[in-house]
Amino acid sequence: MTKNIKVFVPYCLFFLLSFSQASAQRRGATRTKATNTTNVKIDSAKWRVENYIVNRDSAFANPYYALQKLVGGNKRFQQSRSIYPRQDPALIERLSKGQSPFATIIGCSDSRVSSEILFDQGFGDLFIARTAGQVMAEATYATIEYAYLELGTKLVVVLGHSSCGAVSAAIKRPENPPGHIVTLINAIKPAALEIKNMPGDSLDNAVRRNVINQVKLLRGLESVLSRAYSNGDLLIVGAVYNLSSGKMEVLKETLEDLPKTRYNTADITGKY
Repeated sequence: MTKNIKVFVPYCLFFLLSFSQASAQRRGATRTKATNTTNVKIDSAKWRVENYIVNRDSAFANPYYALQKLVGGNKRFQQSRSIYPRQDPALIERLSKGQSPFATIIGCSDSRVSSEILFDQGFGDLFIARTAGQVMAEATYATIEYAYLELGTKLVVVLGHSSCGAVSAAIKRPENPPGHIVTLINAIKPAALEIKNMPGDSLDNAVRRNVINQVKLLRGLESVLSRAYSNGDLLIVGAVYNLSSGKMEVLKETLEDLPKTRYNTADITGKY
């Protein structure tokens, strides 16, 4: 019996090794096939339309195209069809020599609101500043100005989100908030007061109003941002991200009565 087992074991090992190698070859062939198929799709006009593609160079040159690129990326994210662009080692090495982000995002520090993920963008695409309630101060203003003046970034998006804890605190206004949290409450308090008698959910209303107020603040901030916005060279808008659905909504209130601009505002999604 022992002799038979000794003879049988090598055969089992040989079979398992052969099976593993064959499986690895099949997986490799499948990956190669998938990669080739993806390359074909990326080169097709149909794929660009179906995936809401906007050329990155166009987005960097034109803030309206940049906004379309963000909207398209968020649609892919919502539909679980993210393409995870610009994450290869060769690109990362090139970016060590410089950057040219096509949008600046002023967002909340909430761990559920990661701009690169929810907009389906990659390395070097977004210039981001994050604080609770996207509350801004001098360092934030300088960050936005640096992106515009030194990096050539022509789109600024103030990005709030649903169920924001900082906004909720500003609505409740506790008597003795710990540490520096009172700074956040004071900054968001005007929005909380403005929506006090509005119909609907008070937190949702305050989140939207806070974003709108922050957009107005940036548009009027002397001297760099106000002049660039008034000249139509810098687009500053607001948006709200829904934690439940994954959808980013550009607030229509921040798209109305924009200054005249030299940029083309046509929708080029899927075309270039």
